[in-house]
Amino acid sequence: MLKKVLITAIFFAGFSLSTFAQDFGYIGVDKCSMCHKSEKQGEQLKIWKASKHANAFKTLQSDKAKEIASKMGIADASKAKECLVCHASGYNVDAKLLDAKFSVEDGVQCETCHGPGSEYKSMKVMKSREESVKNGLKVWNNEEEIKKMCVTCHNEKSPTYKGFDFAKNYNEIKHNIPKN
Repeated sequence: MLKKVLITAIFFAGFSLSTFAQDFGYIGVDKCSMCHKSEKQGEQLKIWKASKHANAFKTLQSDKAKEIASKMGIADASKAKECLVCHASGYNVDAKLLDAKFSVEDGVQCETCHGPGSEYKSMKVMKSREESVKNGLKVWNNEEEIKKMCVTCHNEKSPTYKGFDFAKNYNEIKHNIPKN
């Protein structure tokens, strides 16, 4: 039992947004948006674009980020692993696993939370939840699981952390497919 607890603790302590199974490739928000922008799909792209996640990478290029990075001894926040871990998808992935149109500069995008989409992106696979999950899609079963994911970045390790109100913040980014 202790071994299982330790393994679980190590998993969550070492978990980062970009460390899903590395045998799946990242396709990028543009390809996800092809199917996830309609009203029928809950306008997920629109919700993401209006979120801070969409601009997470850009914040690393701001004067404030440069000031914070300098105080931390970091030359360039937009290239530093300790910043990118929470501000970008795919920054630490072998280039062979990145689609030609994938861009780290798109920040915290779909695959950050849902896993690399190369193997579940097709309509044929996406029509089956089971097949999608088998092919890399991360499905969150409840808000407690989602919160655990969120706090891998929204925590005291961030130099700008001012607390995290999960209920409020989750409502700003929640993008479920509407039930008919």
